[in-house]
Amino acid sequence: MTATPTYRAHKVLREDRPDGSVLLRSGYPMSQPARVTGDWLRHWAGARPDTVFLAERSGAGWREVTYAQALSQVANLSAALVGRGLGPGTPILILSGNGVDHGLLTLAAQDVGIPTVPVAEQYSLIPGAQGQLAHIAALVRPAMVFAEDGAKFARGLSLPELQGLQTVVSTNIPEGATPFAQLLKGDPGVDLEAARAGVGPDSVVKILMTSGSTSAPKGVETTQRMMCANQAMIRDALPFLEQRPPRILDWLPWNHVFGGSHNFNMMLANGGSLYVDGGKPARGLIDLTIENSRLMNGTMAFNVPVGFAMLRDAMRADADLRRHYFADLDMLFYAGASLPQDVWQDLHDMAVDVRGQPPLMNSSWGLTETAPAHIVQHELTTRSGIVGVPMTGGTVKLVPEDGDRYEVRVAGPNIFTRYHRNPEKTAEAFDEEGFFLTGDAMSFVDPADPDKGLRFAGRISDDFKLMTGIWVRAAQMRLDLLPRLAPLVQDVVITGEGRDQVGVLILPTPDTLARHGGGDDAGVLDAPALAEDLRQRLAAFAADAKGSSNRIARALILSQPASIAEGEITAKGNLNYARIKARRAALVERLYSGDPAVLLI
Repeated sequence: MTATPTYRAHKVLREDRPDGSVLLRSGYPMSQPARVTGDWLRHWAGARPDTVFLAERSGAGWREVTYAQALSQVANLSAALVGRGLGPGTPILILSGNGVDHGLLTLAAQDVGIPTVPVAEQYSLIPGAQGQLAHIAALVRPAMVFAEDGAKFARGLSLPELQGLQTVVSTNIPEGATPFAQLLKGDPGVDLEAARAGVGPDSVVKILMTSGSTSAPKGVETTQRMMCANQAMIRDALPFLEQRPPRILDWLPWNHVFGGSHNFNMMLANGGSLYVDGGKPARGLIDLTIENSRLMNGTMAFNVPVGFAMLRDAMRADADLRRHYFADLDMLFYAGASLPQDVWQDLHDMAVDVRGQPPLMNSSWGLTETAPAHIVQHELTTRSGIVGVPMTGGTVKLVPEDGDRYEVRVAGPNIFTRYHRNPEKTAEAFDEEGFFLTGDAMSFVDPADPDKGLRFAGRISDDFKLMTGIWVRAAQMRLDLLPRLAPLVQDVVITGEGRDQVGVLILPTPDTLARHGGGDDAGVLDAPALAEDLRQRLAAFAADAKGSSNRIARALILSQPASIAEGEITAKGNLNYARIKARRAALVERLYSGDPAVLLI
């Protein structure tokens, strides 16, 4: 049995206001945060110089960079960037995904106050998706663009909006580009200490693009204060981070705040090791994740629910993989959606079988604008679906909507102050008290006991009214429905605004589409056996529904997956529901017709 890590019990302070709103705060004090992220690197390079900080696959093994090596290389890169004229007003656009060079460049830029703008790889790699990249380039006006592989990212590098910029490439270097190895030589003429002196807690060092699930992507200006405060808040909630250096094998993309700020900075702040997983929870890529998991396990595991489900399935049939995966695991963290209870229970039982005790199986809540963690479940539980309690230093303001549901607003040192070059959206983002309007809704697990935590209850912007005037909580319905349709369905789009019934457009998984063939010219799948299976599942869901606002009455199974090139998928992989319904308006109309392809529930 491994040593038992220290978990912290929930402790919530609740204030009920006369207007019906509720303020929630942590009952624990917030630790003193670091001043800037560079302080973490310098500390661990001195305290644990030979500990691996960053690693990526290289042949049969790993390319590993220790803290001492990282400090030296970051210093050289910082000097080279300053020597090339970069500063706070000249961002670096990063096209490629997670990797050692990407991580070192990010830290070098942060150390001298240069904002980095990591974007989704798909914007360069998928034909037709370059419009998103052009939009971002026009917004942030970068002075430099980086890609790890010049051949792989040739389409993005050739974008007209990126011509004339300084271009840095690690491998397959195109004509006119600067080799990354050249930057690693530094610039002896630069006074690096003077450059660092201008960087402080309010320095903007990242511009992260929002998902764009309800509007065009916005650039969130992320400061040193936001990132440093957030890591202090996380450490307060998870004291076992100080008991031994954490280690993760992680695929979560660095263009998104979860992988790039939460996980990356968690390793850096606590002297941990980040092994980049080149796999993903997707067909054709999960095998690489499994291979990597055989080579390196973690003390913490971060993933989305479908990723944990795939790993669960692999470990059921592989006892050696199961033992290796859970041997050192202190925490298993899911985000993006609620982890299905059967997957949660299977992982829990596997862990107990391997190590004699369960890890902390938890979730959290946050947004790009919150850096990201603001609410976290940090005590042992027996169920999935709880996002937790407020973290130290932050305040959660709950504004009543209807029933037991509240709109969520937040304040704290981890909250952003503005969107990049968008004063109108910035002004709209805060209420009269300065709380950030998140657009999310939550409810109490137990209204009489705030220590039991909060449960996510959907995006308010996804809600709509039927023609009867009854509200449909579409986001919550989707969360409730997806476990019923697993593993056949990847996602669903809830419809019915201004109509008399709730409908659903069903997006099958790639495996389901591969097994059941194609569809008609309009993009509707013709698969009678699958249709009957899904109809029965939807009928069971409808039988449990209370009222017309919770009952799905009709469905269409789509044969064409959502398209990132057409804006139907956001950079972090979520569906843009409004875009799907607008682009496929004819299918929405067909859903409410007498077409025989429509499943009547």
